[in-house]
Amino acid sequence: MMDETDLRQRTKTRNGSEVHSMDCKIKPNEEAIKVTMLKKEVGLISGTCLIVGTMIGSGIFISPKAVLEGTGAVGSCLCVWAACGVLATLGALCYAELGTMITKSGGEYPYLMEGFGPVLAYLFSWTTIFVLKPSSFAIIALSCAEYASAPFYPGCTPPEIISKCLAAAVVLLIVLVNCLSVKLASYVQNFLTAAKLLIIIIIVVSGIVMLAQGNTQNLQDPFKGATTSFGAIGLAFYNGLWAYDGWNQLNFITEELKNPYQNLPLAIVIGIPLVSVCYVLVNVAYFSVITPTELLQSPAVAVTYGDRVLYPLSWVVPLFVVFSTIGAANGTCFTGGRLTYVAGREGHIVKILSYISPKYYTPSPALIFNGILSIFYIIPAEISSLINYFSFAQWVFYGLTALALIVMRFTRPELERPVKVPIIVPAVVVIVSCYLVLAPIIDKPELEYLYCTVFILGGLMFYYPFVYRKFSWTRRVMRPITMHLQLLMEVVPPKSA
Repeated sequence: MMDETDLRQRTKTRNGSEVHSMDCKIKPNEEAIKVTMLKKEVGLISGTCLIVGTMIGSGIFISPKAVLEGTGAVGSCLCVWAACGVLATLGALCYAELGTMITKSGGEYPYLMEGFGPVLAYLFSWTTIFVLKPSSFAIIALSCAEYASAPFYPGCTPPEIISKCLAAAVVLLIVLVNCLSVKLASYVQNFLTAAKLLIIIIIVVSGIVMLAQGNTQNLQDPFKGATTSFGAIGLAFYNGLWAYDGWNQLNFITEELKNPYQNLPLAIVIGIPLVSVCYVLVNVAYFSVITPTELLQSPAVAVTYGDRVLYPLSWVVPLFVVFSTIGAANGTCFTGGRLTYVAGREGHIVKILSYISPKYYTPSPALIFNGILSIFYIIPAEISSLINYFSFAQWVFYGLTALALIVMRFTRPELERPVKVPIIVPAVVVIVSCYLVLAPIIDKPELEYLYCTVFILGGLMFYYPFVYRKFSWTRRVMRPITMHLQLLMEVVPPKSA
């Protein structure tokens, strides 16, 4: 499975002549090294837009209903949204230290590798590549499809086949853009981030106007009916944190970030507080015209809000929500491809997924693989169950990554730390992660948590023969497959300067 060959051996063409596979158009030495490296093309603005654009996606337009269900009251709901923002900020500060200490792409992967060794890093890449990233991509694409099709089916739910076909088309389009150019993907992300901030501003300003006109009845006695269930509050945090997910996205592309020691922490400090304030204000705006009961019954909260407040221009809400979800999907695809690329480069998955297009400077095999898995998740998907499944597994690794930061304070004191957070910060993240993982299981055990755990640990069955032992027969099987895929996609092995 783990093929070590870079496929530079001579292969015969149909006319019998010999060529070096994928080397025939590449000059040797310096140019060959140049064309097989990912470029540093992401600056501070693009990095901030990646964080903001990935965080503000479908969550703020879907999760308000689920958060309210878990808390039972408007006041508790707003407190959960604010607490999620604080937790996301604490987690991001931990990642700022890790990202400036270990300047490798791949998000949690290199940090778990340095902190705990290759087994945990492999289990993270196994789970994230095959479940977390593609399921997240699928969730956002499905959300985009629901909002895009909603105006064409007023008063009823769009047919499921329409939503799923639109979602698959969104995945294919985004994968194509990311395969063609890093700059193009960054420009698209910047534009869509500006669009989503515009609709957020429209919702917030109109909500302030409604409150100024006296529409405060839903905010009176805000904690009436609040739940005290240990597990229900945990699920409310799950759905709130799903809306905040993306605060760690810049760590997946550290190798492509200009001046990461400065721009990584700056983008985090600018992006996450901005999103946190926007989320709380958007929820206040929702409650200015929508009662808690109506919010729970609404299939698309933002569309319901637009119909009541922005008519006859209410059509702008689903349009900009579509822009928002496409931007989040683009950011998820961009970073998910980098994790797959790094895992392939380290030999934890097939080597072909670490190859780079010498024409476009993008890890196109990794991006295409991520897109194919996402489409498979779209076929049977149901959004709320996917969010719970995603959050359970994701917070296991968030907690382990914060724990790795604490461990490396003692095991790797020699590493330079341009950003250094108080040790209480990762400790809080570890404790909260344990709560978010255990609370729903203790309160309401469900089989999906068991399936997730079995899947994570099941990766060990592949680790031993294919990664640890590197059985020779896997190389013999993968060598011709890798060669043909390399020729088909016109990609080459990555190089280090």
